[in-house]
Amino acid sequence: MQAPTFDKAAHKRRMEWFNEARFGMFIHWGLYAIPARGEWYRGTWKVSTKEYMKYFREFNPTAYNPREWARIAKNAGMKYAVLTTKHHDGFCLFDSALTDFKATNTPAGRDLVREYVDAFREEGLKVGLYYSTIDWHHPHYPHYEDPIHPRRGDTEYKNHTYDFDIYLEYMHGQVKELCTNYGKIDILWFDYSYDHLVGEAWKATELIKMIRSYHPDIIINNRLEGTTTSSLKTETPNYFSGDFISPEQLLPPKGMFNEAGQRIPWEACVTMNNNWGYSARDKAFKPASMLIRKLTECVSKGGNMLLNVGPDAKGCIPAESVEVLGQIGEWINKNSDSIYGCGYADIEKPEYGRATRKGNKVYFHVMENPIGLVPLPGVDKNDIAAIRRLADGSEVQIVDDFRTFHYKDVTFIHLTDTPELPDPANTVVEVTLK
Repeated sequence: MQAPTFDKAAHKRRMEWFNEARFGMFIHWGLYAIPARGEWYRGTWKVSTKEYMKYFREFNPTAYNPREWARIAKNAGMKYAVLTTKHHDGFCLFDSALTDFKATNTPAGRDLVREYVDAFREEGLKVGLYYSTIDWHHPHYPHYEDPIHPRRGDTEYKNHTYDFDIYLEYMHGQVKELCTNYGKIDILWFDYSYDHLVGEAWKATELIKMIRSYHPDIIINNRLEGTTTSSLKTETPNYFSGDFISPEQLLPPKGMFNEAGQRIPWEACVTMNNNWGYSARDKAFKPASMLIRKLTECVSKGGNMLLNVGPDAKGCIPAESVEVLGQIGEWINKNSDSIYGCGYADIEKPEYGRATRKGNKVYFHVMENPIGLVPLPGVDKNDIAAIRRLADGSEVQIVDDFRTFHYKDVTFIHLTDTPELPDPANTVVEVTLK
């Protein structure tokens, strides 16, 4: 039988909403919220299964309110969300029939993924599910020789025998449960491949065929191939390449392109502090102004931002995250036209910020106030129909005087009389072209 091929037309069609949305919420949540030292707690501290089970026996997020989570995401201007249904520790937030290591067997006693998908759909947000290909709880996942397993190098497991095909059957079975038990799923976000466990080591073709048999238009990230490795960068992607590349804690310098120089979709996943999962001591939260600028940078390079929150053991998103997300939402509420559906402006990057574009609208994001006038690179004044400050619709005037005399090929505008910008984080100027 001929192997399935990557359908470029179908890929372009299913990516339309994703390229419009530009901003989403990542949610890392699980048993690791109780020790509160990040989602890699088991692996970093080499915690045994027996030790880790004490958190399983007490997991009871009494304050879990996914409707509140959804409202926070929506008010922040986010259009979709991705929840960790199972992280590397193997604990399932959903009611899997294939394991006892799940939320329904904890004091929580219910399917937390079901409540999440229902709540986010009710708020009109696209629903994404994260699933780790790694499983530190499963007896047939590699232990002793694996470089990241909590029992790596533990002589007790040196002669432990396992059958990886049994694990793959389990993994594929759980992915099938996620595809069939929760209605339409918009994104499936895998994490991650490493060493020899890449591509067909996961039986990736078989896995993707199964997923697309249930959800032909589902969007899948690239991590069955690797974190930033992807055959999407070639002119002939693998069938299991995924639909977008997912750089982590890094914004690509120029955006992302394939070998032919064509733009390809990508999404930067970014933490608000220094951990994905809840960390009680980590208070290094990025300010809203920084995240607004980085979201704008992503869009200006043709990408999305998936911004993470790590709810605590009770199910509350940290207050610091809620405050910052609220501030981002206030900015997006006034400047959304410069983010949603926008991408590369195809002009020289302004020294003071970024530029995004949608149709005949070019948006100049002024993040540093120049001395005097603001130049608009790449825009001929004769091609301009109108210039407005996006936040309030006020007219912005073109200036042509003694200061601009020697720069006839540059359009200059007057934005403010003060050293401070109208919006210190990012003042957006909308240029409508004829």
